[in-house]
Amino acid sequence: MNRVFTIFGGTGDLTFRKLLPALYNMSLSGQLAAEDRILIIGRRDYSNAAYRVLVQDWVNRFARLPYHEADFSRFASQIDYLRMDFTDPAQYAVLAERYHVLGDAAHIFYLAVAPRFFRVIAEGLSHIPAARAGKLVLEKPFGEDLASAKALNRELEAIFGAERIYRIDHYLGKEMVRNIQTIRFSNPLFTDSWNARQIEFIQISALEDVGVETRGGYYDASGALKDMVQNHLFQLLSIVAMERPAHFSGADMHAEQLRVLRSLRPAGREPIADTLVLGQYDGYRAEPQVAPDSQTETYAALRLFVDNDRWRNMPFYIRTGKKAGKREMEVAVVFRSPAPGVPRNVLIIKIQPTEGVYLKFNIKKPGDTEEMAEAKMDFCQNCVLEYRINTPEAYERLLGACMRGERFWFAQWDQIEAGWDYIESLKALAAQDGAALYPYEPGMPGPAQADALLAQFGHHWYAPEDA
Repeated sequence: MNRVFTIFGGTGDLTFRKLLPALYNMSLSGQLAAEDRILIIGRRDYSNAAYRVLVQDWVNRFARLPYHEADFSRFASQIDYLRMDFTDPAQYAVLAERYHVLGDAAHIFYLAVAPRFFRVIAEGLSHIPAARAGKLVLEKPFGEDLASAKALNRELEAIFGAERIYRIDHYLGKEMVRNIQTIRFSNPLFTDSWNARQIEFIQISALEDVGVETRGGYYDASGALKDMVQNHLFQLLSIVAMERPAHFSGADMHAEQLRVLRSLRPAGREPIADTLVLGQYDGYRAEPQVAPDSQTETYAALRLFVDNDRWRNMPFYIRTGKKAGKREMEVAVVFRSPAPGVPRNVLIIKIQPTEGVYLKFNIKKPGDTEEMAEAKMDFCQNCVLEYRINTPEAYERLLGACMRGERFWFAQWDQIEAGWDYIESLKALAAQDGAALYPYEPGMPGPAQADALLAQFGHHWYAPEDA
């Protein structure tokens, strides 16, 4: 049976920069069959031909695999455009007729739209017989808070069923995120020392060099805690900290990730000043669609604890921020010093833009001396042409998994619920305690108070250049 891939929000940046280039790659690699169809839903007035011309430049610029006119022509012939106001229930009759013309097919619906539209689209699809057995792919954030997320989840599961909802978190499709398990569980060097007895602290950094750009309206109602920490970074934390699953497959892995999130030390057990630093870059309030008196954080640093036997009393530091002077996503594992004055070993898993592994360890200096020196090994995976060409992009990998019905690397509702629960408690405590919103200059990696948060415990933020 052929597949019909319907994208709601087909004239937005996500579709142009990520989804269609990913589908083009999948077409070239044979994952998208010639008989599969891509149906684009948008409000603008395009013919099929005009939309295909529009898409051409985006695919040429952003596709991973080489662009060739003949390849694109074959791919573009699978794309149809339907002008439709998806907020108007009456217009779903037009969509139903289009599906009737396409015949029997397996349907995948990708909601590349703001979360406030999830409910109305799902309700509209529920009245189309051909759509009821389809899969629903949702972009984050899932809900605006815990209460709205719960209500939305109940409604979507009532229409599609829990097993046909795919909550996409593109960070989970990144090559080095998926590599964390191999690095940790396939190397005794790390497997036997992956605990609080051997590790002094772990930090997760997700910094961006850009500001909110065209997303001011969305971002000002969200902020760094909701936009990044509650989903992307908590997912990453759960992968770094989880126990070895019985099988590296969906249910077992999800269960171990959930145990981590449910083991987070409740917000409030530590003073809020020792737990959270919030910042806002200078100039944020002048960004388009941002309130001139906005108190929304564009930066957040957290000090967390996972209260289980493996990690008890060892801090996890998380930071994320916009206009931080660099684009960087890394996990730094800082091992305990074996003796006073002996430098710590450091393992850094580099996720983006560089993909690779950095390791710092101690050796003896050459010559007739017992003095120590630090050796540094730095492996860049995406610097190797063969690896770069053969490594699927995150959306490409996750779209393929959805098509195959693999739920392995998608966020599950109970994980999302646990993340929302923690972040809402933390935000409530911060508001109660009058936590400050610290300014920072664009180009700086956050406010100075984030450095002080670690410094008071004898730690600092690590990066390969200074580790």
